[in-house]
Amino acid sequence: MSRNRQPPPDAPTTRPLVRCAIYTRKSTDENLDNDFNSLDAQRESAEMYIRSQTHEGWVALPARYDDGAYSGATIERPALQRLLADVEAGKVDTIIVYKIDRFSRSLLDFTKLIETLEAHGVSLVSVTQQFNTTTSMGRLTLNILLSFAQFEREMGAERVRDKIAAAKRRGKYVGGSPPFGYDVDHEARRLSINSEEATLVRFIFRRYLQLGSVVTLASELNAQGHRTKGWTTRKGTVRQGSPWEKNHVYRMLSNPLYVGLVEHQGQTYPGEHEAILEQSLWDEVQRYLARAGRSRGRQAGRTTPALLQGIIRCGCCDSSMGITFTTKNARKYRYYVCQRVKKASYGACPIGTVPAGDVERAVLLQLRRVFASPEMVAGTMRGVQAREDEERERLASERVELERNLGVVKGNAARLLQTRLADGAAFVSEELARLDTERVEIDRKLADVTGKLDFLASHNLTVAALTADLSRLDPIWDHLVPAEQQRVAQLLLDQVVVYPDRVEIALRADDLYSLVAELQPEEEGHVA
Repeated sequence: MSRNRQPPPDAPTTRPLVRCAIYTRKSTDENLDNDFNSLDAQRESAEMYIRSQTHEGWVALPARYDDGAYSGATIERPALQRLLADVEAGKVDTIIVYKIDRFSRSLLDFTKLIETLEAHGVSLVSVTQQFNTTTSMGRLTLNILLSFAQFEREMGAERVRDKIAAAKRRGKYVGGSPPFGYDVDHEARRLSINSEEATLVRFIFRRYLQLGSVVTLASELNAQGHRTKGWTTRKGTVRQGSPWEKNHVYRMLSNPLYVGLVEHQGQTYPGEHEAILEQSLWDEVQRYLARAGRSRGRQAGRTTPALLQGIIRCGCCDSSMGITFTTKNARKYRYYVCQRVKKASYGACPIGTVPAGDVERAVLLQLRRVFASPEMVAGTMRGVQAREDEERERLASERVELERNLGVVKGNAARLLQTRLADGAAFVSEELARLDTERVEIDRKLADVTGKLDFLASHNLTVAALTADLSRLDPIWDHLVPAEQQRVAQLLLDQVVVYPDRVEIALRADDLYSLVAELQPEEEGHVA
């Protein structure tokens, strides 16, 4: 009679390795540069826990997944994303965290993360909280813990918001990037005027009233070599200024900070800082911005946007194409339709309709290729210089005429003063008042003409600069409302012909200076 053979009690047993990835996170960058910081402490605790499970085959992976200065309210964290990629690649069996809120503080995000881990057979372990995500009770415990973590995060965020609101109601500076025109006095925790930048701020507000366009003003600032705010943080990090864009100028013109106010949630409060602008100039700019906004809104909302309206033709039947649209699921879809199709039927033309967005993107792509051509840029350069020479001559003649008129007005006023002193005629005072009003108006026009001449004198456009301007068509284009985009297209394009397999464009014979003039509108009739 045989007996079953049992292995000796000291015989080794082979267990599968459990590859453990340690994830750590800290919300702020405080003390992260220390030799031993919070992330190191979390990892050390996790490594000790893994060593305690060595008999189960647990081993710590050497890769570090540390997110320093990242909030748990989002999963867009670099180390977490690397960890999830390794999970999907099958490189991880278990994830170890110090506390569950290190992994996520959002219940919704956490649920998605757990689904991802379960799909790849990966478990989650907290060093300080006992649970097992493979059981329903463990998941319930986990959700309860995470709910409290999310509640704590939201309460903390609410306290911060309340603190900021209270500080702004008292007119205090609450941190962040210092606005152009001011520096941060860290000792007094308030803003102080930067005299050099403040001069440019005043110029920008006054110049906007002359130009009427933030696009033109931004281009002028860049041409004069100005840049947006550059500053150094308390930790010594240098933040460089950048070229001015439309949004930079608009934000400055709309910021009540420059008249000594602090804005919070649509309300303004007297600030602790000193104002840069006088109230009358601020009010005038706001009125102009409001009128410009209403005008642009009306213009943009009149019709369905049609960038190529009037210049697009069907290549199959040589008919013009018009704009139309359909609505599906509350979304509008635009099309260019052949006029022959509209008059007959969809079978009358092999093209019929084409998506407007596809055609417009194809046309813009071809224009960019034209702009990149050295021959085209050189031709444009010649056109720009010729146009600027003409503008200089016109402005110089206008200035001579204004100076002559100003001399006549001053001479008449001087003679009237002598008349009043001689016989005290009653009409003299009224005439003097009229002449003074005329003098003020001539002074204003003369200052405007002189400013434009000074700008042209400093505006030394080069081929390289023009090439750079044309290369920025995309960002400039995105800032234009549909009606402005259509105006630029009508200015540049003589014809756009659509074929079943391609789109061909024909440019106008004029050089591309017209494009520069259109993207940088002059004062009359243009809004920003």
